[in-house]
Amino acid sequence: MSRLISKFLMALAIGLFLSGAMLTPSFAQGPVNPTARSVKEEDLMKALKGSGDAVSGRISIQDANAATLIQPDGQSWRAFKDGTLPRIGAIAVLGMVIALGLFYAMRGKIKIDGGPSTQRIQRFGGFDRFVHWLTASSFIVLGLTGLNVTFGRSLVLPLVGPEAFTSLSIFSKYLHNYLGFAFMVGILLMFLIWVKDNIPSSVDVAWFKAGGGILKGSHHPPAKRFNGGQKLIFWTVIIGGALMSLSGWHLLFPNLSTGVAELQFHSMIHGVIAMLIIAVIIAHIYIGSVGMEGAFDAMGSGDVDLNWAKAHHSLWVEEEIKKSGGKAVVSGAAAAE
Repeated sequence: MSRLISKFLMALAIGLFLSGAMLTPSFAQGPVNPTARSVKEEDLMKALKGSGDAVSGRISIQDANAATLIQPDGQSWRAFKDGTLPRIGAIAVLGMVIALGLFYAMRGKIKIDGGPSTQRIQRFGGFDRFVHWLTASSFIVLGLTGLNVTFGRSLVLPLVGPEAFTSLSIFSKYLHNYLGFAFMVGILLMFLIWVKDNIPSSVDVAWFKAGGGILKGSHHPPAKRFNGGQKLIFWTVIIGGALMSLSGWHLLFPNLSTGVAELQFHSMIHGVIAMLIIAVIIAHIYIGSVGMEGAFDAMGSGDVDLNWAKAHHSLWVEEEIKKSGGKAVVSGAAAAE
């Protein structure tokens, strides 16, 4: 009897073992391969490439953007930020610095025709100079802090170390964010007070044909309050500054945008225009300082040498003398008082 019970139990055990083996799921027959194509991020990105679709998860907060796990367009934005934008900046900024250095080596400082005189004429009043320096000073800080975002990790970090670079970058971020408002105000005021004098005319065409008189031995063409080159800089700053302000506003207040893709677009526009304007402003600073004798006085004291004014803005001088009955011109001693 006991032998029959033993055989029965053995047969039951064998049956249960065979049944379990038959019921085991197929995926349990081998280990999970973490390098399989089904779990590779690379394959997932390839599948999403060009579709613009993002991979999203579930969230319990109201910000729908927080649910985005993978955004394919973010890869393109990162490639632009880390590769394309630095190349644009290097070509524009370094290219301008090299070009100006070569120009100075060949042309030298542009002297006043006939030399300085003993008479001066007021070119800009106090409010004009305030608006100029408000815009200029804020833009210089914005330009330097913005360049730190693009080139800081490769140029500044190795020089100062990670701790100092982190502190510098945090401080730069606050400067950039808050001085952006001063720049916006400056751009608006510049447009309001100078737009009437910066409307292009046939006089500017003649000015450009003559090369502005900056080539050695060339004669300075007639010009009004602003010549063709200054008008070009004015509209570059106004239009470029408006676009930078608009894109910067969206970056400061991201809730105004419809999503991450729009923020990335504004970031790209902001960076490219900034690099181009920085290059233009470097040329403007060069002409207003070491490049041309007497030019800085226009935004320094506001009074410029009469010979300088006649050489570079002859039509404007005639208008000012006519309007004032000759009182626009004063002696050097009177101007200093």
